[in-house]
Amino acid sequence: MAWDMGKFEPLAALRNGHAMTIAAAVVPRRFNLPPAEERLFQVDAESRILGHCHWQPGKGHDVPVIAILHGLEGSSDSNYVCGIAEKALRRGAHAVRLNQRNCGGTEALTPTLYNSGMSGDYRAVLEELSNGDGFEQIFFVGYSMGGNLVTKMAGEFGDAVPKALRGVCVVCPAMDLGACADALELRENFFYQRHFVKGLMARYARKAKLFPERYPKSGFGTVRSVREFDDKITAKHFGYRDAQDYYEAVGAKKVVAQVRVPMLMITAQDDPFVPYESFLRANPAQSPAIQFVAPKRGGHCGFISKRSGAERFWAEQRIIEFCEAIRCA
Repeated sequence: MAWDMGKFEPLAALRNGHAMTIAAAVVPRRFNLPPAEERLFQVDAESRILGHCHWQPGKGHDVPVIAILHGLEGSSDSNYVCGIAEKALRRGAHAVRLNQRNCGGTEALTPTLYNSGMSGDYRAVLEELSNGDGFEQIFFVGYSMGGNLVTKMAGEFGDAVPKALRGVCVVCPAMDLGACADALELRENFFYQRHFVKGLMARYARKAKLFPERYPKSGFGTVRSVREFDDKITAKHFGYRDAQDYYEAVGAKKVVAQVRVPMLMITAQDDPFVPYESFLRANPAQSPAIQFVAPKRGGHCGFISKRSGAERFWAEQRIIEFCEAIRCA
């Protein structure tokens, strides 16, 4: 499906990819979201993930559901998650703000860590919303790490796309995790690297306190980078040889050509740590189901426009319009 998205024109003060990335992450936003219903989705025998569900009052299962998934060290309260939920509700859709395993204060809901390969968790959510609840039109949205997860899910379905899954939207998906880890090690990306490592190690410490028999508090030395964390901790606990083996196994770049469900994929050519070159190598546009859009500006999951109102957060608005276009097709 092709449609006119319009040109992204960044806010003048945020024409630099770093400025855009940091502003999108740290500048507070105010949302007008009604109270959410908390819901636990059983994703495997031992694990549940927490969703915050906003149901349209008086509307049934034929109303679309937009399920939104955050990135690395984010949560269901991340700015872009709440922004899309608010826009979806205004357009008459249901919205479900999802937490990945362990995120949003949910470490006790699973004995495992989380990683970029757990696409099965979102197949379980899809199954519950469709076959369990009876929703007929379900859309998934993923940012960064969440973008890799839902792209991977879509690619794994191949031609056997469930009828209820109507579309997928991803923003700056980290489909080539090795390339992203390498980019984080560049000097200019020190701030992001430190932020992610601090969050990952704090989360690991909480898991070690909850499950001391599974997670030793020490013995892996100093961790200074995301790659080191994945090498010493993630790979070990999920049965991979090392970080690179894990990256190659779980990156959606391997299955993006198999995507058959309508997908909107947005990235920015100036993203500091999800390199644009990785998209050129993966060539997502080779799938006729994928509309690939890559403005020169936008940073990592930023896309703060010079326009006001709903257009201020450009990618969020494009996602809502894409879902509406499919719904009305």
